[in-house]
Amino acid sequence: MSNLTARVLVAAIAIPVIVAASYLGGSYFFIFTTALVIISANEFYFLAKKKNLDPAAKVGVTSVGAMNAVAYGFGIRAVLDILIFIIGFVLFYELLRKRTDGVRGTFENVGSTLTGIVYIGLFGSMLTITRQRYGIENIFLNDRSAGLFVITLFATIWICDSAAYFVGKAAGKHKMSKFVSPNKTWEGAVAGFLFAIATSISAKLLMMPYLNFKLALGTGVVVGTIGQVGDFVESMFKRDAGVKDSSEMIPGHGGVFDRFDSLLFSAPFIYLMLKYLN
Repeated sequence: MSNLTARVLVAAIAIPVIVAASYLGGSYFFIFTTALVIISANEFYFLAKKKNLDPAAKVGVTSVGAMNAVAYGFGIRAVLDILIFIIGFVLFYELLRKRTDGVRGTFENVGSTLTGIVYIGLFGSMLTITRQRYGIENIFLNDRSAGLFVITLFATIWICDSAAYFVGKAAGKHKMSKFVSPNKTWEGAVAGFLFAIATSISAKLLMMPYLNFKLALGTGVVVGTIGQVGDFVESMFKRDAGVKDSSEMIPGHGGVFDRFDSLLFSAPFIYLMLKYLN
């Protein structure tokens, strides 16, 4: 089976599942996002270990799952509260490890552990908070409207990524960074940006009349800029770790972290846009 065939088959199965979970919300979406952050965190710590770091991976993975559960039940304030406890616990846990193992590597290990928790746990939980409508109830007056917006967010990211890839491959001439992601071009990035805006505005016109034009445009802009930055950020970690993919979990696609890097990075900015630019 070719790589392209594997990618298409996986997408044909995964996309309907993601769309259904997003639309139905509740426990369905919670299960999806919990799996997303836990697997992504595990892959992040795999990258850290490739750099000969020794993060507290079990603590980190458990923390991101707990943060998403708190996000689902209580919202952003509770997530920030538990994050304070988690930071203290990570430092205490490292102290216990270093009491017998020596203090070498403390900065690197604590830093990599907390980076995974904030990057995957805090950022990822913002997607759950958005779907649960915490703090943005005035925009999404019912559960169905929030579900349609999350579906639009996924579609905008997927179309942005696809446009950037195909246009970059066909017409890309100016490389963005030979060190971080040598195959990405400015031409592809511009195409992704434009298609992201077109997708979000089209979704507003077709199925989300309740979403004002400013927020529809903002969704496209955030995905088209910050979402693409998120792809670069994950590539930066992978290049430093010396690996092509965060794992081989998804045939033809690499790891879960690979597939949802743009979503994880843009999720908190999407939420902030919805909350403050309405």
